[in-house]
Amino acid sequence: MSTLKTKLLLIIVLSAYLFADKITVAVAANVSYAINDLKKEFNLLYPNTKVNIILAGTGKLVAQIKHKAPYDILMSANMMYPQSLYKSGEAVTRPLIYAQGSLAYLSKSKIDFSKGINLLTDKNIKKIAIANPKTAPYGQASIEALKNAHLYEKIKSKFVYAESISQTLTYAIKATDIGLIAKSALFTPKLAHLKKGENWIELDPKLYTPIDQGVVLLKHGEKNAEASAFYAFILSKKAKTIFEKFGYIVP
Repeated sequence: MSTLKTKLLLIIVLSAYLFADKITVAVAANVSYAINDLKKEFNLLYPNTKVNIILAGTGKLVAQIKHKAPYDILMSANMMYPQSLYKSGEAVTRPLIYAQGSLAYLSKSKIDFSKGINLLTDKNIKKIAIANPKTAPYGQASIEALKNAHLYEKIKSKFVYAESISQTLTYAIKATDIGLIAKSALFTPKLAHLKKGENWIELDPKLYTPIDQGVVLLKHGEKNAEASAFYAFILSKKAKTIFEKFGYIVP
């Protein structure tokens, strides 16, 4: 009898696992540093929901959504992309801001940041990592900042373009002299040894339009209760606390 009960219990447990609710969230690359904490907190509330995360530049994610990728939610790096999806009917909720991102300079070597953004013209800085502005909103903000500082034409030959803002971080650490990265990356344990004022500093926020990041529930997730729950969670106080931990400004 005990053996039978054990078998029945195993069947119940396996069934719960196999038929656990699943959602797929398309996440802008800059959120890659915070997303694991967000998932953990969400799963405390919904332990049986499997959250699949697809990380990439927002432009790439939107292209996939337009080609019918089965994503339930988009966490964008700007508001423009989710607004376009809402207008086309591919998103079923109006875009709402879940966080506001910031840009920072990062170098693996110690740098004199006293010159501000003009340090990028230094002859010793030969390669600058920057996210591709065609697909990455943080790349667009970086270009805007450089143009507003009247430096773009002077230094554009130094650019090494990355596919996403997270790849820009890799380039900044391994392949270039400096990089324009998402500030959120600096709050990860692996970068704890890098010091503000020596290895990194924030880019003057007056040089670029605030990076408002929007979230939408997509058509594919419209009838998925768990997708709606995750969407609501991203806008909750608990999620805001996590975003603040990673250096974001929250509404």
